[in-house]
Amino acid sequence: MALGRSRTSKRSSSSSSYASTITTVAFIAVCVVGVWMLTSNSVVPPQTTARTAEVTTISTVDEPDVTSSNEVQNNEPSNKKDQPVFEDNPGDLPADAIKSDDPKTINEQSNNGKQDTGEQVAVVEENSQSLKGKEPGEEQEKQRESQTQVSEESTLSQNQQADQTNREISESDQGSRKTRNEESNENQEQTTVSENGENSQDQFQNQKQNEDQQREQREKIDIGKNSLDSQNQELNADQQQQKKETESTEKNKESQNSKSYEEQQQQQRQEDAGIQTTSQESQNEISEEDQKERLKQQQQEQQQQQKQQQEQKQDSASSDETQQQHQFEDVTVPGIKQNEDKKSEKATEDIKTQAENQQTQQESKGENNPIPETKQDTTTEDKSIERNPAGESSFPSGGTSGIPKESKESKKSWSTQAAESENQKERRKEESDGKESIYGYTWPLCNVTAGPDYIPCLDNEKAIKQLRSTRHFEHRERHCPEEGPTCLVPLPEGYKTPITWPGSRDKIWYHNVPHTKLAEVKGHQNWVKVTGELLTFPGGGTQFIHGALHYIEFLQKAVPNIEWGKHTRVILDVGCGVASFGGYLFEKDVLTMSFAPKDEHEAQVQFALERGIPAISAVMGSQRLPFPSGVFDLIHCARCRVPWHADGGMLLLELNRVLRPGGYFVWSATPVYQKLQEDVEIWKAMSALTVSMCWEPVTIKKDKLNSIGAAIYRKPTSNDCYNQRKKNIPPLCKSDDDPSAAWYVPLQACMHEVPVDYNERGARWPENWPRRLQTPPYWLNSSQMGIYGKPAPQDFATDYEHWKHVVRNSYIKGLGISWSNVRNIMDMRAVYGGFAAALMDLKVWVLNVVNVDSPDTLPIIYERGLFGIYHDWCESFSTYPRTYDLLHADHLFSKLKKRCKLAPVMAEVDRIVRPGGKLIVRDESKAIGEVENLLKSLRWEVHLTFSRDQEGLLSAQKGDWRPQTLAASS
Repeated sequence: MALGRSRTSKRSSSSSSYASTITTVAFIAVCVVGVWMLTSNSVVPPQTTARTAEVTTISTVDEPDVTSSNEVQNNEPSNKKDQPVFEDNPGDLPADAIKSDDPKTINEQSNNGKQDTGEQVAVVEENSQSLKGKEPGEEQEKQRESQTQVSEESTLSQNQQADQTNREISESDQGSRKTRNEESNENQEQTTVSENGENSQDQFQNQKQNEDQQREQREKIDIGKNSLDSQNQELNADQQQQKKETESTEKNKESQNSKSYEEQQQQQRQEDAGIQTTSQESQNEISEEDQKERLKQQQQEQQQQQKQQQEQKQDSASSDETQQQHQFEDVTVPGIKQNEDKKSEKATEDIKTQAENQQTQQESKGENNPIPETKQDTTTEDKSIERNPAGESSFPSGGTSGIPKESKESKKSWSTQAAESENQKERRKEESDGKESIYGYTWPLCNVTAGPDYIPCLDNEKAIKQLRSTRHFEHRERHCPEEGPTCLVPLPEGYKTPITWPGSRDKIWYHNVPHTKLAEVKGHQNWVKVTGELLTFPGGGTQFIHGALHYIEFLQKAVPNIEWGKHTRVILDVGCGVASFGGYLFEKDVLTMSFAPKDEHEAQVQFALERGIPAISAVMGSQRLPFPSGVFDLIHCARCRVPWHADGGMLLLELNRVLRPGGYFVWSATPVYQKLQEDVEIWKAMSALTVSMCWEPVTIKKDKLNSIGAAIYRKPTSNDCYNQRKKNIPPLCKSDDDPSAAWYVPLQACMHEVPVDYNERGARWPENWPRRLQTPPYWLNSSQMGIYGKPAPQDFATDYEHWKHVVRNSYIKGLGISWSNVRNIMDMRAVYGGFAAALMDLKVWVLNVVNVDSPDTLPIIYERGLFGIYHDWCESFSTYPRTYDLLHADHLFSKLKKRCKLAPVMAEVDRIVRPGGKLIVRDESKAIGEVENLLKSLRWEVHLTFSRDQEGLLSAQKGDWRPQTLAASS
């Protein structure tokens, strides 16, 4: 208000020449816009024309009552309609989504916004000053007379300036868009200040006069339009000079950012008066081009100072939000207004909302965006982000940046698989500091024999050919290439969006897993059948032709102490086939880790995963399974074709390693109930082996419906039997042999002693499900430091509460994910399994991956009734392509890039995620930026990026894009 009165008194005392100058400037600016609008169809691209027309609507002030609150209310519904809405997110856009914390990126984004509104503000600002400068009586008459006198002299200048403007737009459309956005925002603030300080009746009269003047100006512009073509050629020589002046202007704006608030106010008053002086001087000069450039420069300086004043006046919450809008790339918030309850600020919010609408509409068309889908999704998905009561930006819907970082001291208390597995395979790793160029990365299509079913570590034909022996199924084990592939696996022809759970348990699309051999060989056993364009699964198996549910009930009756879903929660199914046994155990609240090799039973594990049933590709061969010792409550083998008795019982001894003391082994095979010579010999060998292993034969039962039998054994809970054996065969393992070492560790024909210390892991059975989910394991004591620096039990509880909060308030509500379409989930870097535990109310399952170089917390995950696996993400994972709906990575990539390159890791992520699948990344901001760039090069849709305090969150979705070029054959 003070500024408005100051200008009024100054203009009242000024001479008529000053008034003429102001009128001339306003007249010239309005004519420039008119010419620009009339000629834009042949010169300006359609997107720029649309923006110009919209901004001109604001500048002409067609509505008499600019400060009407009704206009604000009417604008909001239209804003909602224009915003892009994505399939997984019907919500509104928040303001705190950014691309990175890099200061360079922030400066570039700020400059982009400043340049994008440069030419719009010239019209709106001059109209605003014209309205403010008008006074009743003699001052108005003088202005009208001066307008009539200079109208003819200004026509040529108008045409020249309009032509120059059009050529600047055509040469540098992107730069002009950026200037327009910033100057438009600044002009809106000036208009608000002046309008609040003037009398509403005088304003109404001034607006009518301005409209009459504009109509006269448009008629003159029509006459001068025909002369534009000849004038275009005269201005080519001035283009280079104007570019240099523009760069100088930007430098001046940056230097002004450091001025104090008092200096800004003083300079603002000086600049207000300086506009008139400079305008008068420029009119006396012959060069109209110099006049335009000086005005533009002063307007930009004025805009910068006004912006800083506005930021100083806002309260802390509004200031935080404004700052984020300057920092965050391509994000506006049409529907969010600050201090909505203040009636006096409605006019300001009206103008700001209109300009933001225009920017949002242009962004939705993909301007300044090489991958339009990515920017659109970022704008839409970020709507879920909320603000905490203090007004500070936070992770979506109240989530914090993360629990405390892992304590360095705690690492001394925890061993890792890399340390435990002393005999693991030597692998060359090329060190990477994460600084390699990843922009413009190109991805070829994998040129391999396996085609759409390619698993790099299981289809390494070169390594398999060099094997000396395959007697122990070495050719079915992992043989990873020295460097992970950076090619993309093709989609099967006719691939469709997978059927969701629970329907997927019984049927899947044939074209998603186009294999029929199992249907031909095992169809009579009700494994799988071809039904039109579907593959159907009747729920049978070799040992349960009449359905898995009946077979599950049969085992429960045979040994009531099994107690599915209470005493028995996590089990291992060896040679799972299509995993119907594990699929139907979900109804009993049992979690089954199913595995089978990639062999002649083509795609059996792929069938399981496509159905939404947990499974991995693995084999009982020459190496330990990637699981800790003593973690499975029950192990099941139904005609799994494993020679348990061979090689001194080495394979059965591996099951003994991973079976919990007191756990059950269910063996449903022909030697149990058939009397063929081969079966009889196998039965004798198995009986002798299980006795020497001290396994108790609990029962042998026959199922009349399926005409099969099952032998059930129990692992001992003490070492008494081991010490009383007459023969030490199989022998006990050496005391320095770690039973939990499992990463590339060769099998040994020995047994580990059973833990007997009351507080030792494995000495007691866990709590019944579901209590065990949230109960810290009894063997975690307070004297042990947890991963995050607290006592281990407290660390466990804190981690659980943290992930419950994040999942409930951020992941479920804030990321726009349709969780009804999510079934198969992998936590790529699990600690205590808190993320998986927080999702237990959903119909999903989570495979927890504990990295080999991370603290070995996988036994804790199993103890609480969840499951997982050891893995090194510098290598490919043992699963088929397109098998997971969602991957979750918490601080994985920032640690991983210290050991291997991220490009092969992201190619692996792309391989195992289904089209339409999601990736959620929580990590350091720098790592988030690198992952985002790689995802964009993979044509993923980056729905959200958020960063605060150098910690970031990213949510992205895979599309169905595949490259056309083939990689060199491997």
